[in-house]
Amino acid sequence: MYGKISCVAKGARRPKSALLAGTQMFCFGEYLVYKGSQTYHINSVEPIEVFYNLRIDLDKLKYAVHINKIVQDVTGENQNCYKILQLVLNTLYTISETNKNLDMVLGVFKLRLLCILGFTPKITECVNCKEKENLVYFSIKDNGVKCKTCGKQDTSTIAISQSTLSAIKYTVTAPAKKLYSFELKDESLEEFKLLTKLYFNEKLEKEYKLEDFRWLTTRQLMYIISL
Repeated sequence: MYGKISCVAKGARRPKSALLAGTQMFCFGEYLVYKGSQTYHINSVEPIEVFYNLRIDLDKLKYAVHINKIVQDVTGENQNCYKILQLVLNTLYTISETNKNLDMVLGVFKLRLLCILGFTPKITECVNCKEKENLVYFSIKDNGVKCKTCGKQDTSTIAISQSTLSAIKYTVTAPAKKLYSFELKDESLEEFKLLTKLYFNEKLEKEYKLEDFRWLTTRQLMYIISL
């Protein structure tokens, strides 16, 4: 399995090109490629899913582009990325075809991606004293939950409710196809959003920010979509 590879699609931008639909951003399909002297070339493509709704909703597009940037950063050429691909497809489908809270979806994506990358948090007991009850803090520094006593001694902790803890546990352990089969509201959603953002930035040693596309012209927006 070759994993992630870069390909050339000659003439794909031409209006009547057979490769036009299959080389749009976010298109998932079956590609027939051949290896040239220096790179791979796309010979034909059969689109399977184009996530059309991402192209007509600026908010959904913003989150999808943000996810794409993250994926480009954490994957390399010829690296087996099957689990990441599966996560991305499930996430893009959820964004495109449902009305789930986009911040929650992004938080789930980030936490699950960290698990794939080897940063799975410890969620069954306090990472310090091994206490299994009163787990009311999450430690960014120590990669997991902490009890009430230990959490107060750690300046990197975030106080979490039981709903947030349940969301963390579900995100870490759920089957891939059921990853987004839950809801979070109000304070728990804000806790989960903050926790996943800080934990993600800490482990990847980079701050990721959402872009705002509302100022773009239609032409600029279509250029982004076709990149």
